[in-house]
Amino acid sequence: MRIVIVDDNPARAAIIEEGLQEAGEDEITTIVERRGLAGKLEEMAPDVILIDIENPSRDELEELFAISRAAARPIAMFVDQSDEETTEAAIDAGVSAYIVDGLSKNRIKPILDLAVRRFNAFSRLQRELHEARTALADKDVIDRAKHILMAQRHVSEPEAHGLLRSQAMNSNRRIVDIADAIVTASELMGGMDGA
Repeated sequence: MRIVIVDDNPARAAIIEEGLQEAGEDEITTIVERRGLAGKLEEMAPDVILIDIENPSRDELEELFAISRAAARPIAMFVDQSDEETTEAAIDAGVSAYIVDGLSKNRIKPILDLAVRRFNAFSRLQRELHEARTALADKDVIDRAKHILMAQRHVSEPEAHGLLRSQAMNSNRRIVDIADAIVTASELMGGMDGA
């Protein structure tokens, strides 16, 4: 696993690195200078990002949260102090593990594992949500196309569905693609009638 540690304090970064090495991780890079951090992380393409900030300012946190949203990687963030608003912002930004005043080398590996598991679980939920929304949108388009066919051809709903299915099979396309073409054509024709 490629791990990047982001910490402007070499002593604190060494604690994290030592904890990871003791847990068997050896592909570790430490970034001390945060300027251009997003570009560095994109270039390195780490599997996990561990960020340690002693007393983060609001601007630093906003920058790191923006990186978190863009990185699409498990991120564990260690801070010395926090408040409820900052914790919520970290979670909203996609930080997988937000640890307040908990930096010790024996906790690093469990926190890393937690960050990866939470990231994977969240990614799976996002994927399932996307698939469900897509399925609902596809069903809506197919239903609209069936209603158009029912009105134009004076057929029943099962017959309209059969027409969609046979056209999809004959053209080697998905039913939703055929339905979308029918809905689009109907909308264009409706727009021309109104012109």
